[in-house]
Amino acid sequence: MNQTSSSAGSSRRAFDLAITMGDPAGIGPEIICRAVAAMSAGERRSVLLVGDPAIYRRAAGLVEAPLDFVALDEARPDDDRVAIAEVAASADEPIPDGRISAGGGDLAFRCVERAVALVQAGRARVIVTAPLNKAALHAAGHHYDGHTGMLAALTRAPSSFMLLASERLSTLHVSTHVSLREAIARVTPERIAATVKAGHAHLVELGMARPRIAVAGLNPHCGEGGIFGDEDDRIIAPAVRALCDEGFEVSGPIPADTVFYRASRGEFDLVVAQYHDQGHIPVKLIAFDTTVNVSLGLPIRRTSVDHGTAFDIAWQGRADATNMGAAIAYARRLASRRAPA
Repeated sequence: MNQTSSSAGSSRRAFDLAITMGDPAGIGPEIICRAVAAMSAGERRSVLLVGDPAIYRRAAGLVEAPLDFVALDEARPDDDRVAIAEVAASADEPIPDGRISAGGGDLAFRCVERAVALVQAGRARVIVTAPLNKAALHAAGHHYDGHTGMLAALTRAPSSFMLLASERLSTLHVSTHVSLREAIARVTPERIAATVKAGHAHLVELGMARPRIAVAGLNPHCGEGGIFGDEDDRIIAPAVRALCDEGFEVSGPIPADTVFYRASRGEFDLVVAQYHDQGHIPVKLIAFDTTVNVSLGLPIRRTSVDHGTAFDIAWQGRADATNMGAAIAYARRLASRRAPA
């Protein structure tokens, strides 16, 4: 855990992780409390929760997590209580359990907004996000495609990329939350190159000297020489050749029906998928409970669970915190590394 000088006082205490509660109508508060309760005392001192203290207290009681909480500005380095950066729910916007609401979407947004400000101010190193609901987000007037686009806007990043990381298979996406028609239009040499370079930089940051990256084809069998589409020959192959000329260890395009299997067997460290489902399906099939969503291309670091708000089981004490634990563990890896320039 990082710590500012004692002369700065407890109000300037810094943390490794800032964990946002997600949509409070979903399972976010429950899985956060379960995951934090499972930590050692030292690990708990390195995390800062972001959200409404009353909601966190309710969730801790529900899952029988023996947690005590303290406001951020009152937290001391040796305090065993869990620090919270308060973002209060609006009294004018009800947040019913397990349902889409503007109140839930707005609180989820404001928690992320606060977490970004905390990282930018040096109060935390990595953001970990619990799930939000896009319909609730939009109902509150925050028109983003999810966390990744929201974080790009909040940090004024020109672009961002979604990495799904697991022990056996990791995928990075050229496009994510757009229609399939739009996804095809986004397959450009520039976007492919930017995606590969973002993935390469991330793996190097984690200590991998020379990442092996595979680029998946877009069409069946990579177009079969143009019979099923010419994008693989006309766009993807030249982009891969140019990356190889720059010194990157990149292969492709490789048909999607084989590349993920080959990567899962250890041939590649990362697969660049051309669109959302192409990359999500194989990773979730292999490691649904332990896959971590990581945002790349931003001036801040962020990890997340790779599941939704699960409104159908929210606030019933049934939510499994395994994936939140994986997101926290990955974030700790990033926090231990030097911050990107």
